[in-house]
Amino acid sequence: MTPTLPKDASQGLSVTCVVGARPNFVKAASIVHAARAVPEITLRLVHTGQHYDERMSSLFFQELGLPEPDAYLGVGSASHAVQTARVLEAFDADLDHHPADCVVVVGDVNSTLACALVAVKRGVRVAHVEAGLRSRDRSMPEEINRILTDQISDNLFTTERSARDNLREEGIPDNRIHFVGNVMIDTLLRQREVARQGDVLQRLGLASRAYAVCTLHRPSNTDTLDGAKNSIAALETVNARLPVIFPIHPRTRARLESFGLLERLAQLPGLQLTEPLGYLDFLAVMDQARLVFTDSGGIQEETTVLGVPCLTFRDTTERPITVAEGTNHLVGLDPKRIAATTDAILSGSVAKGRVPERWDGRAAERILEILTRPSESKPAGDDISLHFGSA
Repeated sequence: MTPTLPKDASQGLSVTCVVGARPNFVKAASIVHAARAVPEITLRLVHTGQHYDERMSSLFFQELGLPEPDAYLGVGSASHAVQTARVLEAFDADLDHHPADCVVVVGDVNSTLACALVAVKRGVRVAHVEAGLRSRDRSMPEEINRILTDQISDNLFTTERSARDNLREEGIPDNRIHFVGNVMIDTLLRQREVARQGDVLQRLGLASRAYAVCTLHRPSNTDTLDGAKNSIAALETVNARLPVIFPIHPRTRARLESFGLLERLAQLPGLQLTEPLGYLDFLAVMDQARLVFTDSGGIQEETTVLGVPCLTFRDTTERPITVAEGTNHLVGLDPKRIAATTDAILSGSVAKGRVPERWDGRAAERILEILTRPSESKPAGDDISLHFGSA
C-alpha cells in the first residue's frame, strides 16, 4: 500500500505519538512539548500499556509534564509474540476511530515495531525516532525491533552520524534519513535543574560523587542462573570500591529471588537496594554519581551528557558514539575487566569525554520542522533549519 503523502503544514497535520515503556515516555516528552509550539500539528498520545505499573507510569507522566494519554491500550506483559500481537490488534482498532496523517514511534520496544507495522499496512506515514542504532547482536529482541521498524518507516530520525551508515548499508535511501540529535537528551536538559532541586540524595543518605549507581535488566544478565551469578560477581567488584545504590527493576528482583541470589545481593556491605525511582529522582542520583554500572541503552547516552563515567555491562552497544566521544566504557561481562576499569576511573586516568554533536536540546524541534515541511520541499538528510524558536 502506498504511504499517504505528507500534508503541507498549512493544511494541518494529525500526528499520533506512541509510547509503550518508560524509556519511551522520556523520549516522547520532548516531542509533546515541542509540538505545543506548532499550531499546525494536532498531536494525539497513545500509551500501549507495555509497561503497566500504574504508580511508575503515572509518576513519569507527571514529572515529565506529559498529558494523560488520549488512549491507553492496556496490553500488559506477555511473551514477545503475544505482546506484539496484542499491540497490533489494539492499535489497529484505535486508528479505526482516530485516523492519523503520521504515526511517530520511538525507540526499540515491541510497541515501536507493532505500531509502525499497523500504520504502514494502512498507508499511514511512519516516523521512527532514534533510527539506525545497531548493536550487531540479533539475540537482543530490541535489535530485531530496530531493524524491522527502520525498514518500514518513511522518516528515520537519527541521534548520531554512524546511524546513517547503518541505514545506508540496509538499503535505506538518503532522503528518508535525517540527523536531528537525541530527544532523550532534550528531556534531560529541560529537567536537569528541576531534578537537582530535589532531596533524593539526602533521603537515601548519599554524598555527591561518593557512590555508584547500578541498573540491570537485560535477560542475558538476569534470566539464567549463570548470567545472574556473573552479574552479582561483577556488581561485587564495583561495590568493593564504592557504595552502590541499586534501584532494582521488579523483573530483575523476581529473577534473582527465584535463583536464591537476592539475599546474597542484599547482604553486600555498602549496597542499598531500593524500589525503582521516578525520573527526576533517578536523574538526580545519576547526575551526582561517581560512576554508573548498567546494561541499559539510554543510560549510556544520559551519562555521556552528564559527564558521569559509565560501565556498560554488555559485549556490544548500539550507541557507539557514547564510547567514541562520551564517558561510556564497554566493559563486557568479565568482572576482572570491570574491576580494572573501575580502578582507572577512580584514579582519574580516563578521558572525560564530550557531548556529541546535536545533543543540544533541539532534536524534537528539528523532527517537527521536517514533519511539517511540504513533501516537495524536503531536502535530504542533514539540511535542517529550524523555522520556529531560535536557531
